[in-house]
Amino acid sequence: MVTLHGVRKRTKKLYQSTAQVYQTTNSMMRLMPDFIMIGVARGGTTSFYNYLIEHPGIGSAAKKEVHYFDYHFHKGTAWYRGHFPYSLRKYYAENIRKSDFITGEASPYYMYHPYVPERIAKVLPNVKLLVLLRNPIERAFSHYSWEVSWGNETLSFEEAIDCEEERIQKDFPRLANHYAHNHQHFSYISRGLYAEQLEAWFKFFPKEQFLIQKSEDMYTEPAATYKQALEFLGVPYIVPEKLAKEYKQYNQPKQAGSKKTKLNPATRERLTEYYKPHNERLYALLGRDFGW
Repeated sequence: MVTLHGVRKRTKKLYQSTAQVYQTTNSMMRLMPDFIMIGVARGGTTSFYNYLIEHPGIGSAAKKEVHYFDYHFHKGTAWYRGHFPYSLRKYYAENIRKSDFITGEASPYYMYHPYVPERIAKVLPNVKLLVLLRNPIERAFSHYSWEVSWGNETLSFEEAIDCEEERIQKDFPRLANHYAHNHQHFSYISRGLYAEQLEAWFKFFPKEQFLIQKSEDMYTEPAATYKQALEFLGVPYIVPEKLAKEYKQYNQPKQAGSKKTKLNPATRERLTEYYKPHNERLYALLGRDFGW
């Protein structure tokens, strides 16, 4: 039986396939990204990326999270390039309007995926890398709440973190060439081991190619955080009016309007002790105390 939902789903899939073919065939006329926001998930990347692409000198990708370097890498650079603006747009900006023009994407799974640093280094060795780091406890629980809101998670938070290692280990053989659901969706605690992940990135890129900011600073002082990012990217400081007053959140869990669950105090205490040595390792690596 043909249903309206089924027709819509097939139509959407056909449209996406057609768009991808079109983008790939004219990819040589398109730009490659000047920057990539590599993490972290549930750290404010969607909001911050939206702020950045409102700047007249920053062009957006076809979608925020292209996911090329994690589970679309087999599709090739022509497919990836097809997601970015035409080179003519940059030419017009620089030669007619006499203004800067850059482009980039934001796939926060990149920071955690073990194969991504080397892949990006080979394709885009000079790309600028943006990182937003959030208190790992708050990030983990936000990530969990997000998965619950989408129906991906049925366990309690405590049950989920107890079996996290077992869940994600099953996916390691798949990571090189396939989409790994558990590794991406159930990595609540392990994604907060920031020093370990950044050390893997620093093997392929100098620290000067990174701008590492604190998510909490963006929440409380969005305009200042935005300005710092523009300076790093080398474009003039033009601040959206809405950033001058308050932080606007773009990406919230589906149940945001309903009653939210809270993190158990005992679980928070447990995670505080767990993350303590890992946070100290991060502070030593970056020469900065994030106060977590």
